[in-house]
Amino acid sequence: MGRDTMIETTKNEWMEWVKAIVVALLLAFLIRTFLFTSYEVQGESMEPSVFDGERFIVNKVGYGFSDPQRFDLVVFHASETEDYIKRVIGLPGDQISYTNDTLYINGEEIEEPFLEAMKKDGRDRYTRDFAMEEIVPEDHVFVLGDNRPNSLDSRRLGFIPMDHIVGKVDLRFWPITDVGIVK
Repeated sequence: MGRDTMIETTKNEWMEWVKAIVVALLLAFLIRTFLFTSYEVQGESMEPSVFDGERFIVNKVGYGFSDPQRFDLVVFHASETEDYIKRVIGLPGDQISYTNDTLYINGEEIEEPFLEAMKKDGRDRYTRDFAMEEIVPEDHVFVLGDNRPNSLDSRRLGFIPMDHIVGKVDLRFWPITDVGIVK
């Protein structure tokens, strides 16, 4: 094999590597932009369901085919610079109230099994009583943190437009000991 042939072969190999890297980067960009993204929790507003520092995969395409469901964990744009993770409590058309730590939606008592551990911590009241005078408007949701005494959520932020929802939290991937589907 001549020297020119070796140079040409090496050049072709490098071009193949460059093409492979460019394609991989492009695929990663497309997947992260349109399908899935990662999210790291900051703060304690979702304890005991979700803890500070945990990391999740957020499904960005699911709500393109269906609407959020009650009790879904979602990530949404709270401002131009901050995203929050909260639980969907109210859907369009719902009227939300709490009395004596009991959730009422449209006057009907609704169980929240994910709060049982927090309610048993010895507090007399976990969720302060409140009643939303407005119903949840079309294309909006009402969200709350599971750590009700320490959560910035729809009680202060108001109703969340559905187009501010980044996606549904589907999978915990950090810490490695807690990897799994999120409910």
